[in-house]
Amino acid sequence: MEHEFWHERWAKKEIGFHEGTVNQYLHDHWPELAGKGTDAVFVPLCGKAHDMWWLHDRGHPIIGVELSELACKDFFEEAGEKAKVHPGEPFITFKHDNLQLWCGDFFQLVPEDLKHVRLVYDRAALIALPPHMRRDYVNHLTAIIPDGTRILLITLDYDTEIKGPPFNVSNEEVQELYQDDYKIEHILTNTLAKDHPFTKRKGLENASESVFRLTKL
Repeated sequence: MEHEFWHERWAKKEIGFHEGTVNQYLHDHWPELAGKGTDAVFVPLCGKAHDMWWLHDRGHPIIGVELSELACKDFFEEAGEKAKVHPGEPFITFKHDNLQLWCGDFFQLVPEDLKHVRLVYDRAALIALPPHMRRDYVNHLTAIIPDGTRILLITLDYDTEIKGPPFNVSNEEVQELYQDDYKIEHILTNTLAKDHPFTKRKGLENASESVFRLTKL
């Protein structure tokens, strides 16, 4: 999937993958993942997710990575906050308090960038990628986060004939992608009602969301 695809989606406001409120699974399952600490959190392919403000308000330093500069600007503007912008290569950084958005290509990150990270929140990264990119995504994530890092992963499973993103990722694929380098705990799978915004928008009869807790070995 080319960079231009995502730039065009954001420019045209074709962002059905964006959630305008805090994700309920994050609210329900983050405390068990993070404990009472305020470890640094990495949010890959973060968009302008409100979830990052929720994490920030709980004291976590945040590093989000997002390809679209428009999404990074919207994130702060829509919250009525100002960010200091630092142009650079390979990332433009937007900083506000202990919250940073790095605008650029996820695959340009190196371990030094995330050396302080102990937690990862992935609601919309893995499912944003088509099948041929997901192995590369997981391999690169594994290479750049420290051992022992804990991940809250949320996935979607639905009729594979429907065009993404977000894309269908089965529980079996999660096992296949992560089993070599992570301890995998399947927390839940929840069937989405037919009147759920996602199923209505896509015209789906059956869809489900799953939540996983992963720990890098």
